[in-house]
Amino acid sequence: MDKEPMTNVGYEKITGELNFLKTKERPETVIALDEARQLGDLKENAEYHAAKDKLKIIDSQIAELGAVISKAVIIDPSTLPHSKVSFGSTVKLLDVETDEEFEYSIVGGVESSAERGYISFNSPLAKQLLGKEEGEEITATLPGGQKTYEVLEVFYKELEL
Repeated sequence: MDKEPMTNVGYEKITGELNFLKTKERPETVIALDEARQLGDLKENAEYHAAKDKLKIIDSQIAELGAVISKAVIIDPSTLPHSKVSFGSTVKLLDVETDEEFEYSIVGGVESSAERGYISFNSPLAKQLLGKEEGEEITATLPGGQKTYEVLEVFYKELEL
């Protein structure tokens, strides 16, 4: 069975979503489905079909989150050394060509968020950054082509999800 590393923050987020679906979203949808069923002819009952479809989606989300949680391995990045890039590290990079600076935090797949600069440890960039130290240059092969980065800083910071 594949393990899914994640931070405690990510684990809490996922279990919170699952709890919300199980205790609020699903029961409300079951009630809506029941009410729609009482309206009569099911073939032309839009409310019934909408509630039935919503229930299917909720059930598949519950199954998906349950599967992720069953594979979860919680890693506390604050206990890891961050002299080299590892799980939970935040990395400041300099694009050697454009002089642009980027900051990425390496997290579990379910925690990744491009807007926040959280990248999955399985992403092409993270895989090539793991084990690198400050001052090292890497030429990363990415979906958009090759980019050369200098690792400016490797450190740990608490993530917010």
